[in-house]
Amino acid sequence: MADKSKDYNVKKVSDDSAAKKPEEPSEGSGIKLLRAVANGVVLLLVLAVVILAAYQDGTGFDFLRRWFAYGTAEQADSYAYDAAVNNRFALLGDGMAVLSGTELRILAGDGTTVLSKPLNMRSPALTAGGDMAVAYDVGGTELWLVNAAGEELLHLQQPADLPLIAASVNQAGYLAVTAEKNGCKGCVSVYDPHQTLVFAFNSVERFVTDARVAEDGRTLTAVTLGQEAGSFVSRMVIYDLTKTEPQAGWSVTDGVVLALEELGGRMAAVCDTALVYGDAQGEIYGTYDYGGAYLRDWAVGENYTVLRLNRYYAGSIGRVVTVDMDGKERAAMDVNEEIIAVSAAGHYIAVLYAGRVVIYTPDLVEYARMEGAERAKDVLVCEDGSALVLESEHGTRFLP
Repeated sequence: MADKSKDYNVKKVSDDSAAKKPEEPSEGSGIKLLRAVANGVVLLLVLAVVILAAYQDGTGFDFLRRWFAYGTAEQADSYAYDAAVNNRFALLGDGMAVLSGTELRILAGDGTTVLSKPLNMRSPALTAGGDMAVAYDVGGTELWLVNAAGEELLHLQQPADLPLIAASVNQAGYLAVTAEKNGCKGCVSVYDPHQTLVFAFNSVERFVTDARVAEDGRTLTAVTLGQEAGSFVSRMVIYDLTKTEPQAGWSVTDGVVLALEELGGRMAAVCDTALVYGDAQGEIYGTYDYGGAYLRDWAVGENYTVLRLNRYYAGSIGRVVTVDMDGKERAAMDVNEEIIAVSAAGHYIAVLYAGRVVIYTPDLVEYARMEGAERAKDVLVCEDGSALVLESEHGTRFLP
């Protein structure tokens, strides 16, 4: 058996020999040890406070995500594109898509152009979901579905009698295309993530203005317009993609639906008079009435919607509000200066004022700001808290 005393470097002593006692630590070394322990405790407490504060306002470790992705500079990456009055912008993966009447351009996260496609559109429209974007010509007949790598996944060439009204793609890759059609008041076609047509319906009684597939890929919500009991009504009609008849629906009275977004498993109908949340079973969870204010802009974040409401039809006096998924106002701030654009993603809201960009949390607490944005035309905030500040011919990424 091996001698364990050798393993532990133990030295044996005889009974009549006194073992040498270890030296007691000096007073100076004890003080140093206490100081080291105290510093460690303070550091842990500070770190705990930082983590607690970060999670209380929802920002988490996004500063670490930005640091690893972009470094410590205040601005990173430049995104170049052609100047155009009708440029449309959308986040696409960690990059962006830019659409004008003459070109569709996809830019990777580092600013590299991965797709530059010449087009001819009179009314370009662009929407995105996850790492896919759909570009189409409102009133025209062509549509492209592309991904963040610059790949063309689908090119639709509609017949002349099927002009496009709207299109949307969700993060799972389901595409819903709304078009006019002779003999009815609209039609919707749904394509799955493999770009295969899996569902379609014609609306005979009510006009169809938009449609969106739920993130789980099970249901389609279509926005229809019509009259009920002498009143103008927007109705969300819900279809099971495996059936031909609608399964449920919910209505918005005296309001025109301008956009349909999904958040937290519910659909948010952004109307000109109110914001309404409903689900696939036809239940309305909450309504936020604008109280006569004029809707100027909106954006959807993580489980909230941000609205820019003006007091008057013209001018800049108004409020920015965030609304939770039950229709309750979460936060609000008065505004008496021009706002050029509003964007939301995750736990962040970016507001582009004349000359500066301010990033807020959903509670409208200022998180960061960027001065010197006099030439900016638009802003797109990302889920990590960074923001793409877009000028006429190029954009930069602002890093809080």
